Amino acid sequence: MTYTLYGSYASYYTAKSRSLLRKKGIPFVERLPSESRFRDTVRPTSGSHRIPQLLTPDGQVIQDSVEILDHVEATFPEIPAFPATPSQRAFTHLMELLGSEGLVTLAWQHRWLFPDNLNFIKKDFGRSFRPQGSDEELVKYGSLIADRMMSYGLPPTSEAIRENLDTEYLAILTLLESHLQRHPYLLGGHPSAADYAIMGAMHAHLGRDPAGLHFMQQHAPRVFRWVEHMLTPEIQSPEFYDTPIVYPKDDQIPETALNFLRHIAERYGNSFILSSLAFQQAMDQLNPTSGYALAPDTDQPALDAMEVSFQGHTYNHKANLHHVWLAQRAQCYFQGLSDTQRQTVEKTLNSAKAGSLLNAPTTWRIQRRDNRLFVQ
Repeated sequence: MTYTLYGSYASYYTAKSRSLLRKKGIPFVERLPSESRFRDTVRPTSGSHRIPQLLTPDGQVIQDSVEILDHVEATFPEIPAFPATPSQRAFTHLMELLGSEGLVTLAWQHRWLFPDNLNFIKKDFGRSFRPQGSDEELVKYGSLIADRMMSYGLPPTSEAIRENLDTEYLAILTLLESHLQRHPYLLGGHPSAADYAIMGAMHAHLGRDPAGLHFMQQHAPRVFRWVEHMLTPEIQSPEFYDTPIVYPKDDQIPETALNFLRHIAERYGNSFILSSLAFQQAMDQLNPTSGYALAPDTDQPALDAMEVSFQGHTYNHKANLHHVWLAQRAQCYFQGLSDTQRQTVEKTLNSAKAGSLLNAPTTWRIQRRDNRLFVQ
């Protein structure tokens, strides 16, 4: 009963799924998207070219790292990616959004704006399509991907911009380094969806690209070691061999993990809050019926910009529908708790930005089906 993970080591989202499968002890093989079965069977079945995609033993194809996680959790409940208690679970859902989608711009810009990365990255991408190709072939095919990636609104590079990116990166590393001095995972001795969420940034980009990797090794050796360990099937690392594989008791969250969440919520949270508000406002105006397809013909669905008010300011914001869908996992869980539980969660998190995100309205909900988004 072996699964097949289609992805690449340069892929942000594949890094999340690869780590999940290894820590859950699930038998799988990894294949590149250049394999004929991906082109002939997997991609036509999913209707998407995006990686990762998971081919199950019974022929089902699952695309999107979050959908893969949900499938794996339902099929293999051991070493659960989600804790059962309210504060820890809310923390984990928030990290699914803030740790993955919050860090993606830093990781993406750090990859493409540092010239030291480009030769490696182009050849690394090229290997995904010509694994045994010559250097010239790797550069040829890798450059096609690089050109596409660099066309997505990338700012021009400069020494000042690169210094700012390193400053932002160092703040992330410093917080993680402090936490990993005493804990093997974000929630104590047990890996969770919160850990898998940040593997996209910390491994696929910042922990492999030459500039990001060197910076990590120089400034955060514990984070580098954590990245190494997240790629192995063992749960307990040698450094924490005597740490029980359990979530912290009494719904506790290490303060160092909360500090990390508060930082990324403050740094990246606004966009997700605005997307949630803009989506609700747009649906109020449209008043669609259940099953209404949201931007079905676009690869990265978003709504037209809406004028949105938040905390006394007005923004012209385009709702990223994938972000709204992911945010609603946290919002619907939190809003389904009792009043007492919600108060406890907010007190534990102690983050105004995270609180605003969790309390954003969810009158209109998004369902993901067949790799498309619909009004539930």
